[in-house]
Amino acid sequence: MAVHGRFRKIKWTILVLTLGLYYFLPFIRWDRGPDAPGQAVMVDLAGRRAYFFFIEIWPQEVYYLTGLLILAAMTLFLMNAVAGRLWCGYLCPQTVWTDLFMAVERLTEGDRRERMNLDRAPWSAAKLGRKASKHFLWLMIAWWTGGAWVLYFADAPTLVKDLATGQAPMAAYAWIGILTFTTYALAGHMREQVCVFMCPWPRIQAALTDEYALNVTYRWDRGEPRGSLKQGLKRQAEGLKAGDCVDCYQCLHACPTGVDIRNGMQLDCIQCGLCIDACDNVMEKIGKPKGLIGYDNDINVQARSEGKPAHYQILRPRTIVYAALIAVIGMVMLYTLVTRSFEGINVLHDRNPIFVQQSDGTYRNGYTVRILNKRPIARDFVFGLEHMPFGTRIEVVGAEGEVGGYPIVSVGPDRTREFRVLLFSPYGADMPKSTPITFRIVDTRTGDTARADDYFKAE
Repeated sequence: MAVHGRFRKIKWTILVLTLGLYYFLPFIRWDRGPDAPGQAVMVDLAGRRAYFFFIEIWPQEVYYLTGLLILAAMTLFLMNAVAGRLWCGYLCPQTVWTDLFMAVERLTEGDRRERMNLDRAPWSAAKLGRKASKHFLWLMIAWWTGGAWVLYFADAPTLVKDLATGQAPMAAYAWIGILTFTTYALAGHMREQVCVFMCPWPRIQAALTDEYALNVTYRWDRGEPRGSLKQGLKRQAEGLKAGDCVDCYQCLHACPTGVDIRNGMQLDCIQCGLCIDACDNVMEKIGKPKGLIGYDNDINVQARSEGKPAHYQILRPRTIVYAALIAVIGMVMLYTLVTRSFEGINVLHDRNPIFVQQSDGTYRNGYTVRILNKRPIARDFVFGLEHMPFGTRIEVVGAEGEVGGYPIVSVGPDRTREFRVLLFSPYGADMPKSTPITFRIVDTRTGDTARADDYFKAE
C-alpha cells in the first residue's frame, strides 16, 4: 500500500542518494597521472590495487579493509542500541531495492486494491501489457544493478563499450547475469521473505538490543481499548475510556513484512516507520493527535500508563562504548593512512647455503630483496646497510649505478622490483655467528626512507 508521510520521504531520499551513488560512482574520473587508472573508485584485481579517490590500497594493506569491517559492525551495533533496526528499515540493500521494485509495481499495476482487482480479473491484452511492463522494468533495474557492480572492477566507460560490442570478458557477462537474476528474484519476488527467513541480523539484533532502545512501538496506553470511531464515541458517551486506535488496519497494510505492530515488537518488523506514517494519516483525518505509533520503548509506554513522564536515555554505557570504539578505531585508521610510507623493502635470507666462506676467510651472505614503490612515478633509491662493520661490501645485481660506494636501484611507477643482494664481510674482521643488520633504501629525490631487519650469518 502506498504511504505518504515523514518516514516515507526519508526512505525516498535515502533511496535516491544510495542508488544514485551506486549506479553513477564508477563514472567519476580521478587523475592519478600516466599509467594509472583514471576511475575515482575502483578495485583493480589485475593490478592488485584498490582505489578510492586519492587513496590507493595495496594488497599488504588489507588491514584497512579489516578496520572498515570493524567500523561497520560497531556502527551497526550503535544504530541498534539507539533506535533498533535502522539499518534494516532504511539502508539495507534489500530494503532499498525492494522499495524501488514496489514503486515500479505501483506505477504499472496501481496501488494495493488495484493490484488485487487486476490479479482477480481475467487475462486480457491490457492485463498482459501491465504485467509485462512491470517485469520488463524489474529486469532492466536488475540488469543495470549487475552491470553497475562489474564497473567497479574495470574502467567503466571502456567496459560499457566492450559490453555493448560483445568484446568484454566472459566473467563480466557471467557476473551481470548472476546479479541480474538475484536482484530480480530477491527484490521482485522474495521481498520480505529475505528479511524474515534468510537474513541473520534480526536474530543477532534481538540479542543486542535493550529496554532503552527506541523501536517502532504501538503506544497502547493511548490506543487501547481499540475500536471503530463510532464505537469510541459510544464508549465516551457512556463515560468509559476509548482508545485512539480505530482498528483500521492501515498500519498492517502499510507494513512490507505484514506485521501488526499493535501486537508488540516482533522479529519480522524491519523498523521502517511506514506504519507510523499510515497511522498518522488516519489520526489527522479523524482529528486526533499524531504519534499513536512512533519510535519509543515499552518502559515509556508503561510509565505513561501510570501517569509518569516518559524518559529517553540515549547516552548509556553501551552507546558510549560503541561510540568510543568507533572514534578510536577511526582515528587509528586515519593516523595510519596519513603517516603511511610510499616505499617499502622486504628481505628474504638465502636458506641453502645460509653463508659461504670464501678462500680469503671472509663470509658472503645472499638475500632476495623486493623494493616497493607506491607512487605513480619512477623512483631511484640508494641501497644502504646499517650495523655491519666498516668495510663491508654490498653488491646488488641489476643496480643502475652507485653513489659514495652505495648501489642505486630504480623502481618503476606503482611497481615492485626484486633484486639479488650479496654482502661480503670485511677482510680480517672477527665476525660473530649472527649479526643483526638493517637494509635501508633512501629516495634520491625526496629522502624518504624504508628499512628492513635481517641477520648476517658466519660459521
